[in-house]
Amino acid sequence: MEKLHSTAGQNGNIPITEPERQYYFMEKARQIVQKKTEEIKRPLTFCVTTFGCQMNARDSEKLVGILEQIGYIEESDEEKADFVIYNTCTVRENANQRVYGRLGQLGRIKKKNPHMLIALCGCMMQELEVVEKLKKSYRFVDLIFGTHNIYKFAELLETRMESGRMVIDIWKDTDKIVEDLPVERKYPFKSGVNIMFGCNNFCSYCIVPYVRGRERSRDPKAIIREVERLVADGVVEVMLLGQNVNSYGKTLEHPITFAQLLQEIEKIDGLERIRFMTSHPKDLSDELIRVMAESKKICRHLHLPVQSGSTRILEKMNRRYTKEGYLELVSRIKNAIPDISLTTDIIVGFPGETEEDFEETLDVVRKVRYDSAFTFIYSKRTGTPAAVMEDQVPEDVVKDRFNRLLKEVQDISAEVCAAHEGTVQTALVESINDHDNSLVTGRLSNNLLVHFPGDASMIGKFYQVRLNECRGFYYIGEQIK
Repeated sequence: MEKLHSTAGQNGNIPITEPERQYYFMEKARQIVQKKTEEIKRPLTFCVTTFGCQMNARDSEKLVGILEQIGYIEESDEEKADFVIYNTCTVRENANQRVYGRLGQLGRIKKKNPHMLIALCGCMMQELEVVEKLKKSYRFVDLIFGTHNIYKFAELLETRMESGRMVIDIWKDTDKIVEDLPVERKYPFKSGVNIMFGCNNFCSYCIVPYVRGRERSRDPKAIIREVERLVADGVVEVMLLGQNVNSYGKTLEHPITFAQLLQEIEKIDGLERIRFMTSHPKDLSDELIRVMAESKKICRHLHLPVQSGSTRILEKMNRRYTKEGYLELVSRIKNAIPDISLTTDIIVGFPGETEEDFEETLDVVRKVRYDSAFTFIYSKRTGTPAAVMEDQVPEDVVKDRFNRLLKEVQDISAEVCAAHEGTVQTALVESINDHDNSLVTGRLSNNLLVHFPGDASMIGKFYQVRLNECRGFYYIGEQIK
């Protein structure tokens, strides 16, 4: 648990500066929770459910850190919890429908539990029509806030506890970043670290820039301080997070590049592995390739979304690179880092995609030979330019292409992954195996998983493992003593 205590506001004046102001409200909320706990003669519980990406997962860890500071205890079953929080995603329209469906069930449970609070936050809350619908049809929701003011959670919660009314606080955008608030990590040995927020790319299919706002980078000193604190607390691997990490530093008063930030983080003693995502191909510099090639700590894995292999479609997507430019970039990366594992995202059935365009995508998959790919059927996202484009591709055509792409990706992945069979690699043990508790699951530098005999005492530690048998996307191995 990363906690920083503050004595601000003890004289009764509410601090103006952050994070002191939030610690003041945490203390106020803690007193309310304590009183309620004494009344009902049991601790108050909470359940945070995260929808969406790793940025959301890191935001949820911040919410959990604040709730535990206030005095709530975690409860995994949301139907039993006194406080339920949905940290929402809105990348796909059906994600919104799932939230409304689950909210309906929660409303019924809340009628039976007078202590229950419900909060909604995250990307979905940045849409005006969503908030209007909640105000009208889901009056039982207690607290609604968005992506820009998550740091204000304690203040908003305390306001709801004092007033007894629905509290809504949505910001259209912000340039504000508040440091040094509590965080409760899911894993003791690895952690996500936000290095920037927002996105300036405006890909025509994507809602993210509209709900996460403009790019803003954290101060490098604050990032270094956070990583140092994490390492002191037992973390050996960090994942640096941003919608487009390659454009890190451009908004800073004293700009530095992402590659320079990586070099500074690499100097931190005790940190063993550095990962990052997501990289936009248009901004991936030769400087970054060089730093990755020379690094002892940056993992041999790069997630480089291509989205389509057709230059014509890439232009419609507003991706700002060509098929040839992408392949040339991949060639430079592989020449500099021969053992790199490349993964990608691909969208099938973007408006106007012809069979020829789709064949171009298959051509890129065959030439790059990805270790794995996240493949998506294009889905209309209201509020994006692509949603109103003509030539939406018929559903049966899209499904056929999707299945063909999936087979190509899986066949190639199996071949690429099998190339490591028989080698000895370093694995960070992350958990007991889900299906066989005599095995542990470790992650290699290239992001592949290996299952090998072990026990819970090995979690969070590194082991040399021989990769005996490739099973498509993972290995069965044995520890080398």
